Amino acid sequence: MTQVVRSEFILGGQKSGKSRRAEALAQNWLASGPRHTAILIATAQAFDDELRARIERHRQDRLLRVPGMVTIEEPFALSAAITQHSAPNTLIVVDCLTLWLTTQLMPPLFYAPQIGLATDSPAALVAWQTLATELCTAIKHAQGPIILVGNEIGLGVIPLGKDVRAFVDALGLLNQSVAAVCERVTLMSAGLPLALKGTL
Repeated sequence: MTQVVRSEFILGGQKSGKSRRAEALAQNWLASGPRHTAILIATAQAFDDELRARIERHRQDRLLRVPGMVTIEEPFALSAAITQHSAPNTLIVVDCLTLWLTTQLMPPLFYAPQIGLATDSPAALVAWQTLATELCTAIKHAQGPIILVGNEIGLGVIPLGKDVRAFVDALGLLNQSVAAVCERVTLMSAGLPLALKGTL
């Protein structure tokens, strides 16, 4: 099993094995020292019944695969949560950055679709870029190991809607920023890891 490094960013498409790799690394960390602990910071919000059921299914699956990992739900103040819970003997898993960014940029689409994406205004754009900078700072200063999970959604066709195009652009920039500050970056495809940065 691959050893845990100080920071790892795991990218991939839906059902590519991203979360499963993060969980396996967490299990490896817990087994490697009697004082080791692991925390999952979950960023999803249940906006509908299907997502609510999906979140519950993931929660139950994690309990079976990594029973020693504690789950904390934090869809908003991610940087503060990382700083608060980071410790030398604690591994943090963030799952996932894509849903966290969705919360930052797209709340108007859930409550008032006519408003559009939050990046429409220059002030909003600066605000979320500040949050991204704060996230990268929290990653760099984490006292213990940290694993971040995110989606790679820019490999398909160019979306027709401007809101979706803006979100894809924002996620691509966020992924670049996080990858730059992580020791290892892993791309998952069909359950197989490919090292983009560092070694597996």
